[in-house]
Amino acid sequence: MTSGIPTPLISVDADDHEGLAARLATRIAGLPHPPRLLGFGEPLHGEEEFGLLRNAVFAALVERAGFTTIAPESSAWHGRVVDGYVAGGDAPEDGVMAAGFTHGFGASPANRALIRWMREQNRHRTDARRLRFAGFDAAVEMMAAPSPRPALTVLHGFLHTHLGHDADLPPWDTLDRLLGADGPWEDPAAAMDPGRSIGGEPRVRDLRAITDDLRRTLAGEIPRLRPVVDPAVLEDAVLAARTAADLLAYHRVMAQDTGHRWDRLATLRDTAMADNLEAIADHGPTLVFAHNQHLRTGTTGMTLGPTTLRWQPAGAHLADRFGDAYRAIACVLGEAAHHDIPAPPPGTVEGALHRALPPGIHLLPAHALRRAATTRSSTNPAYIPADDTLLDEVDDVLFLHTVRPRTSPPHPEPGGVLQ
Repeated sequence: MTSGIPTPLISVDADDHEGLAARLATRIAGLPHPPRLLGFGEPLHGEEEFGLLRNAVFAALVERAGFTTIAPESSAWHGRVVDGYVAGGDAPEDGVMAAGFTHGFGASPANRALIRWMREQNRHRTDARRLRFAGFDAAVEMMAAPSPRPALTVLHGFLHTHLGHDADLPPWDTLDRLLGADGPWEDPAAAMDPGRSIGGEPRVRDLRAITDDLRRTLAGEIPRLRPVVDPAVLEDAVLAARTAADLLAYHRVMAQDTGHRWDRLATLRDTAMADNLEAIADHGPTLVFAHNQHLRTGTTGMTLGPTTLRWQPAGAHLADRFGDAYRAIACVLGEAAHHDIPAPPPGTVEGALHRALPPGIHLLPAHALRRAATTRSSTNPAYIPADDTLLDEVDDVLFLHTVRPRTSPPHPEPGGVLQ
């Protein structure tokens, strides 16, 4: 790409998050078929600017486009803690940040500002209109997966309470024996050494079979239970069933010493993401915040040592399931010296945008940028550059010309937009 950059749909100064958000939300609300799920992607984790932009965009979508839920790339199971807090729960905020976010995202000032703002907003909203927080990731970390014990505890307890002897449930003692101690499940060495994984043990295979039976038992009773059970309690049980099954499948693949092991683990994770988002979308229009690689609608990949992994990300599943009701905006970055990301070279997607557009933030339709370009070489392995393939797999591109470190943390302004 050398020239011909189109006029941006929206252009604002770098600090005008509110102006960008208002115009973007108005644009989304004015679409012939506004999305049920709107993906807002970042090209690397750990840069607060993307979180601050997300906060402003969500606030504007709530005000102008009827959005009610935000779903960050954090465990759906752990996110229940955050949703309880923003709904008015009395847990200490520091504990919520520690227990309710995974991948270290609880340390983000932008995330803390987000949940403070949502909690304040919900003080003035009815239960039917309350804002919801819903993590959508699988309950795994990059190099580890926990025991399914907490999820199975909730699932088994729910079935025992609401079905009792009619369900012919196995006693909890049976599950407890098969689960054993939590330590072997959480062994970090299992990520790189399949022989250290608990997933291949016969007792785990037995546990998977029992979990499948429990999950099907719950699914078969939902029409009868829905009118008589608190919706939040039923939803919790369904999430518990999904989480337990996903974790057991993940541990099984961790124990397999094959050439496609990591591809399959990535596939399991992104499929779980899509399943969680499909359930979350039932509550209303949702802003989904994650890495661009999870939100794109075609095959994605990453390099892991000498191996290049390929798999279908959550966005591909969402496009398949939701069609036009899923849209994705990918943020791309020109220059961020504090992340060892210098000004992009000519001939790259970011380079063309960096030279053609003034400093600030610019929204452009992805299709207008689809032409052959050299992919930028990343000096920071956490930053995944844009390429023409990404441009085929998102609807819009939000280009941040230059990002500099912030000197003060963000703070929420009650009733207003987050900064």
